[in-house]
Amino acid sequence: MKKSGKISGLYAIIDTALVGPDKIEKTAKKIMKGGGRIIQLRSKDSGDLSSKEFLNAAKILKKLTVKYNATFIVNDRVDIALISGADGVHLGQEDLPPRIARKLLGKNKIVGLSTHTMAEAFRAGKLARKGLVDYISFGPVFPTKTKKDARKAAGTAKLKKVKKSVNLPVVAIGGIKEENLPKVLKTGVDSVAMISGMLESEDIQSKISSISAAIKSLTS
Repeated sequence: MKKSGKISGLYAIIDTALVGPDKIEKTAKKIMKGGGRIIQLRSKDSGDLSSKEFLNAAKILKKLTVKYNATFIVNDRVDIALISGADGVHLGQEDLPPRIARKLLGKNKIVGLSTHTMAEAFRAGKLARKGLVDYISFGPVFPTKTKKDARKAAGTAKLKKVKKSVNLPVVAIGGIKEENLPKVLKTGVDSVAMISGMLESEDIQSKISSISAAIKSLTS
């Protein structure tokens, strides 16, 4: 399977602001038992995890994702992605440039890039044509409280325009929950990222199973 083919369906993000180090493994198991096949480990807020804790969590998730034949992405930290053997890294606009990440990770790893505007999406498309980026995320689609510095919600109309304008997988992110999932999927995006919409559920495994089934039904 091509790298881009691995970015589809539910894109589950384990954010350490919502999941403590001692619960990361258990949470990941619930996600994968529920049918999730992409997991990103994210620790955005300074002080959530030390580099050692982040690496330990990444190593645990790498072993689990191999067991469940899932894709494991590390947010921001190219060094952690390299050491843990992750399948790839997801970069923000202010992180290490994709060109350098690609040089360090090699051509077989996945490199994703966050975009928030049409201009950023177009630039990412150019990087993709050079083999530097494999997919983009776009958002926030809806208002979100997960990211403290989140920008104004872009809406589904702009998301649809981005998907039609770039020739690479697009992951919708920001304020997405099971109830607004159909509206998001109608834009034609390849994948849907969720954080609080799943992590704050009382039964994460059942929530993931329900969301995965909904995505399959709405995209088949």
